[in-house]
This record gives sequence, structure tokens and C-alpha cells, in this order.
Amino acid sequence: AQAGLPTFCERPRAITAREQDRVLRFAGAVKAELERSGQGVALIARAGVDLARFGLLYSHAGVALRDNPGSRWGVRQLYYACEESRPRLFDQGISGFALGADAPGHGHVSLLFLPDERSALLERAALDRPLALSLLAGQYSANAYAFGTRYQNCNQWVAELLASAWGRLAGGAQAREQSQAWLRAHGYAAGPVRIPSHLMMFAGQFVPLVHVDDHPVEDIHALALQVSIPDAIEGFARQQVPQARHVELCHDTQRIVVRRDGPPLGAECRATDGDEVIDLAS
Repeated sequence: AQAGLPTFCERPRAITAREQDRVLRFAGAVKAELERSGQGVALIARAGVDLARFGLLYSHAGVALRDNPGSRWGVRQLYYACEESRPRLFDQGISGFALGADAPGHGHVSLLFLPDERSALLERAALDRPLALSLLAGQYSANAYAFGTRYQNCNQWVAELLASAWGRLAGGAQAREQSQAWLRAHGYAAGPVRIPSHLMMFAGQFVPLVHVDDHPVEDIHALALQVSIPDAIEGFARQQVPQARHVELCHDTQRIVVRRDGPPLGAECRATDGDEVIDLAS
């Protein structure tokens, strides 16, 4: 990566059979939590691209739908189609979603389950393909400004879908502007993603799929970009719906840890009292 920045559209390294088995067992634990929730939808996020230098663990969010036409609990999400050089909507099974992490030796997934009314609104919006597509931008930027329409990243699409669902917005030609206005009006705070140095901010101009030309100049100078990240979306949802239930799962090479409605697991994936631990060593 240039100047410590993540890069995109690189060919992932091949994983071993043991690594694949471990991740698939982790995906099975995630799916079990989705099934036991009794809900039809969940906000889901994974630790994919390594963003530790920005103080972030989770990088990619989507909407897990029990009745996804593609597969049960398939994740509807925005992804960047490298071969086509454009963003698209993509339905992906839980196993594929879990396999999207950069490092198969460890992984994290966060699930947020919403009360019935909010859950039903989000499920209806996510399954409304014309609405979902009306929120899709033509150009992708991994660090897209959260309150602009020039670019979009995967998490911004989720935030705008959430706004369209809970605001009961109609979609159409101004769908993105309407959803962003609703988010602003309801106190959505994107990021800020704090850039460690001016050198890294400058170098970002030369990394494919990273842009700064859509961000306010004052944010660039402050090294703090308003970018939609999974933590911001989850924090906003929990602010709007305090009774939402949270489940976080992580794994390393030895075990899976499941934490229900507790403090964040953290990158170390250490179990504490009350966590469920599933052995992976056998």
C-alpha cells in the first residue's frame, strides 16, 4: 500500500484448506445467531480491509436478509466491480461475506437486530430493488464524503438505505439527496476518519478508488474526513433505536468468541465472563 494506505482490486492471496474450514465454521456461527434472532433482517458488518492505522476495526457493512431471493440470510450490499470499474449491488451468502476478510487467520462480524417496526421498514426497503438501485451512485470512492453525491462507498449506501427506510422516503431521481437530508436532520455523524498525517492525506490522491476532491477543505486540513463507516451506522441506529440488540463474533486460529449485548470485543478477540466460546482447534 502507498504510504500505509489500503489498496483495492488487488488479487487476494489463496487460502489454505484449513483456513477455509475455519472461516466456514465461523460463518456457521454467524448464521446460527441470525437464525436464533427471530428477525428477518440485520445490519451486518465485517472486518475486511485492514484499517488499524485509522483506529478502525470494521470496514464493510451490508444488510443481511433472511428472505433474500439469492440465499437465506444473503447480504445485500454495494461492492465495487473491479472488472467493470463501477459500483454494483450484490447479494452474497454469509460464507462468502465472512471469506471477504483480508486475513483468514482472524475475523470479526457485528450484527445489529432492530425492533419489529424498524426491522420491517428496513427489510421492505432492502428488498425493494428499484429503491435500492435509486440509491446507487455511478462512481465509487472508498472514502466518499458522506454528505455529497459525487461518489459513494459501500457503507454510505447502507446509511442512505436506512434513511430511506426509516424516513419512508419515495426514492427516485433525488433519492440520495433526500436520504442525506434525512440523515443530517436526525443527527447522523459520519466518522470522522482521522488521517494520521498530511503526507498520508496527500498520498491518497494517487491511490486508485481513494479521493479527496469531494470533501470540505476544512476537513482535509483538519485530517478528519466525514466518511460513513460501520461504527457510525451502528452508532446511529442504536441512538435512534436504543432497544436494538447487538451480537459480535470473532475468531482466531483457536476459537470463536460470541458476545451478546456486551462491550466491543476489540481486535484481540479475547473472551470474558458471559461470552460463548466455540473451540476451533479440534
